[in-house]
Formats: sequence, C-alpha cells, structure tokens
Amino acid sequence: MGKVNKKKKSVASEQKRAQMKIVTSDVCAVCKTPCKRGLDYLRHLQAPGAVGQGVPCVLTLPGRKG
Repeated sequence: MGKVNKKKKSVASEQKRAQMKIVTSDVCAVCKTPCKRGLDYLRHLQAPGAVGQGVPCVLTLPGRKG
C-alpha cells in the first residue's frame, strides 16, 4: 500500500482577519463620531468633479460594541 499524502492547512488560511466595511460620503456626513479618514474623504469630495469610491470605516469592525 502507498502512503496517503494529506495536505496540512496553513495557519493563515484558518485565521480570518476582521474587515472594515466601505462606506460612502452620505454615511460619513451623518456619522456621530467622525474620524480623520472620513473627514478627509468628505473634504476630498468637496472639489468640483471629484469621484468617490468610498472609505473603510473603523466603526464597522465586527465585534465592536457601540
């Protein structure tokens, strides 16, 4: 009988990192606790012709009590 090769799962594939949600300017504008990243994003969108793709929000981390 031949040996059976089993692949070991790497530690990195088993651990999942917390992901922040991408929020748009309308969410940042009404935020109760504005952060520097959100305020910079709003300031960037004030320029004529600016296009926003969203910004990661630290308040949307899973497990955060708020």
